[in-house]
Order: sequence, then structure tokens, then C-alpha cells
Amino acid sequence: MRTTRSITLGTSARKQPLPYNSPVPKAPFLSLIIPAYNEEKRLPDTLQKISDYLKAQPYSSEVLIVENGSSDRTFQVAQTFSKKLKNFSVQRTARRGKGLAVRQGMLATRGEYRMMMDADLSMPVDQIGRFIPSALKGADIVIASREAPGSVRYNEPEYRHIGGRVINTMIRLLALPGLQDTQCGFKYFRDKVAEDLFSKQTLTSWAFDVEILYIAKLHGYSIVELPISWYYSEQSHLRPVQDSLHMFFDLIRIRLNARRGIYA
Repeated sequence: MRTTRSITLGTSARKQPLPYNSPVPKAPFLSLIIPAYNEEKRLPDTLQKISDYLKAQPYSSEVLIVENGSSDRTFQVAQTFSKKLKNFSVQRTARRGKGLAVRQGMLATRGEYRMMMDADLSMPVDQIGRFIPSALKGADIVIASREAPGSVRYNEPEYRHIGGRVINTMIRLLALPGLQDTQCGFKYFRDKVAEDLFSKQTLTSWAFDVEILYIAKLHGYSIVELPISWYYSEQSHLRPVQDSLHMFFDLIRIRLNARRGIYA
């Protein structure tokens, strides 16, 4: 008998039917999804920078913050900003797990293009424009890369860089050969691609984006690594030893899921 890990969306993530004869609002060009766990201090500055950037763009957009089991006032802070900033909204997940928050956001937003981004803005917000489709020859998925030629890392301790390369070597050997950096928290999807991939997601842990990219490879979607400037944050939630062990077991789970046909 096979067992799989599954996740359930809260009611807030489900799109509600419109009243009869109501005009269907036009989908925005870009949706930004920000998973937020204990981000009370960083979130105000992050959301203001995103708002200022989007106001200067020629395309329509929406921003969804998905609060993710925080023990601080992250949800209240996000609510305050969503009330005063146009096209900003906030939801909560029932359980912790970054993968759960991103999945909820990807399936709840309506943008023609959907991008997940970390609340620490370790990639400067003005680099969002580099992900726009016209510059990327119609790629289905674009992932920010700290290892692709042309990328630059700032202020990262050497031990963190080495640890990251060890983890990514494990990922390349067991799941995603050819991709140099799968764990940067900035990834961009076409709408139908996002809906397809995240509806098949089973992991809620740190390895969820490896699973998403693995499924994408199985289904023949094109993936582009985009070199970025990246700034190390001392407030990172990453736990190198524990997360490395969890990653290893999740990689094994991904391979078993694929063998069982779960991603078909």
C-alpha cells in the first residue's frame, strides 16, 4: 500500500464564484506571491519597496502575501499594508511549510505570469523586470540563479556558500541534473504552467521547489536560469544541517513518487 504526503488548501485560497451576470475582472499581467513566516520586522520595508516598484511599471499586477504559521505579528502587519496598498491582499495557511504557502498563492492568484519571491528581498526588487517574457524567449519557467554565469553574491559567509553547493550537488545527482541553483527563492511561471505544476505538488517542506522543477522536467516545460545579484540576509530561516537531512529524504520521496506515477 503506498502512502503519500498531501496538502489541503484553506477556504481562503479557493476562488469564489462571481454573482450571476457580474463582469469577470481582467486578470493582471503579473502576480507576486510572498510566503511570510515570522517576517513582522522585514515585511513593511519589503512591501513598500514592491509597491513603489510596481507603481512605476506599465503592466497590471497583484501582490498576495501568504502568512505561514508565524508566532509574531506577521499577519497583522500584512493586513495593515494590504488595506492601504492597491492590489495587495493577504491570506493565511492552516499549517506551517513554505511549500504550502507558495502553493496556496500560486493557485489563488490570477496573473498571466506568477512569481514567488522571498520576503527578505535578497534579490533587489528592480530585477523583477528581467523576468518579463519578452526578454526570455517564451520560457515556461524562469528561476533566479546565484550560480549561473554573470550572477553575483554579496556578503555571504563562505561556510554558507559551501553548504549550499553541497546541497545543490545532491539535488543534481538525485533529481535535477543541469540546474545550478534550484533553491533561490525567486521563481516565475506562466499561469497555466503554475496551475498544472502546483496542483501536482505533494511536499510542503523546503524541498517543494525541487519537486516542482522535477515535475516540470517530466512534463517537458522549459526552464531558464537567470543570473541575479543576491544579498545574504543574516535573518535567514535556513538550518544547514537539519535542512540538508530533510532535503535528502525528500529527494528520495520525489523519486519514489515519480516511480509510482503520482506526477503523471
